[in-house]
Amino acid sequence: MNELTGMSIVELGVLLREKKVSPVELTKAYLANIDRFNGPVNAFVTVVPEQALAEARQAEADIMKGHYIGPLHGIPVAYKDIYCTQGIRTTCCSRVLEDYVPDYDATVVTQWKRAGTVTLGKVNTHEFAYGTRNISSSFGPVHNPWRLDCHTGGSSGGSAAAVLMGMCAAATGSDSGGSIRMPSAATGVTGLKPTFGLGSRYGIFPLMWTMDHPGPMARTAMDCALLLQPMAGYDPNDRSTVIRKYPDFTWQADHGVQGLRIGIARRYFYDESEEIVEASVLEAVGVLKSLGAELVDVDVKYIEHAATASGILHLAEAAAYHDDVFSEHPDLYTPETRRNLELGSYVLAKDYLHAQRYRRLLGLSFRDLFRQVDVIATPTISLLATPIEQERIKIRGQDKSVHQSMLHNTEPVDLTGLPALSVPCGFSSDNRPIGLQLIGRPFDESRLVRVGSAFQKATNWHKRRPALFTSD
Repeated sequence: MNELTGMSIVELGVLLREKKVSPVELTKAYLANIDRFNGPVNAFVTVVPEQALAEARQAEADIMKGHYIGPLHGIPVAYKDIYCTQGIRTTCCSRVLEDYVPDYDATVVTQWKRAGTVTLGKVNTHEFAYGTRNISSSFGPVHNPWRLDCHTGGSSGGSAAAVLMGMCAAATGSDSGGSIRMPSAATGVTGLKPTFGLGSRYGIFPLMWTMDHPGPMARTAMDCALLLQPMAGYDPNDRSTVIRKYPDFTWQADHGVQGLRIGIARRYFYDESEEIVEASVLEAVGVLKSLGAELVDVDVKYIEHAATASGILHLAEAAAYHDDVFSEHPDLYTPETRRNLELGSYVLAKDYLHAQRYRRLLGLSFRDLFRQVDVIATPTISLLATPIEQERIKIRGQDKSVHQSMLHNTEPVDLTGLPALSVPCGFSSDNRPIGLQLIGRPFDESRLVRVGSAFQKATNWHKRRPALFTSD
């Protein structure tokens, strides 16, 4: 196993800048891991080795000439297969688009390329990003490297598994109900969902127009900050993006958590989670307390209606987007997506509007809480990763849907558009990861990076790797 592929982007950036490692050597190491691990894991759906090596050679030539452009220069990355990539097949892991090759790049792809990244290929996703476990894909499910019989979380499961297994240094995700944070928690990587409007969605196939968030997935909070930097900014091709000046998202990373107030929302977020998940996350916030943070009990008003509102919005907006193609070619969609699109056609306009009004109410509730605290800490997902075929689970004696339980703690954050970071914070006795979710004020990503970095400096959960990764 090449030790380079287990390093963070921060560590790799130093080696590349100091010319101790070449982008070509690094790219070859990641390509070797794709060859080695993609069979059992099924993270990548398209690999472009010739393009990757050509881009790596160009990066190497630039660096050798003294034209190093920043911490992402020469870093090999992958894109979720809903991001348009010029000249590279983009299928959304659906038969609907199985032969589609875009003639342009999504804005995020352009931004990462300008920052010097190397493109390795495209990674698996739940069909059209419409699911929580990455099990409905025209390429087959993604398998969790910790337990191959379990799901990775979704819909950015291919991104998470690829990062975990050293098949890329980072990958894009998208988050409409938790699709960056859920797979990050289920696989033990770090994922950042930014504030709605911070980054452009142009060139990304939508799930729902009012709640889609593009964001990075990597090994550490600092890595995510570096990846988010070029993504932030107004894009005339996406009118949801906000015109504002963005800070260096790493500027608080070394400040520690002394004096910060961390909100603990036990109702809903903790008391409806599996006991092992609750215990691990409470232990994690205990670490933050030991580092100087103040823990404050808080209660999110109206939170109990989040699942209903989110479900209505997902069903209606996805059905509207797919209406034309679905009406003519329903057979091209997987059964799960087909069922959801059919249900979406029955959502009433009055219910959709009520759900949108509820979003405002929930947002005001969070706004009030952020007058008391700086960050809110919760379990990222309320359960451990389950076997791929499992649909029901008992949590504290109650029979629940695995799908709905996956969304439980993440979808309220998408409804409000707030930023949230998921970092690994523990494992079950059978090596299934557990994630800590940190929720922040609008456009306060740098504070989330501050808390996440402090936690990761004090713990080693983010450094653990499956036996599959370390085996010969």
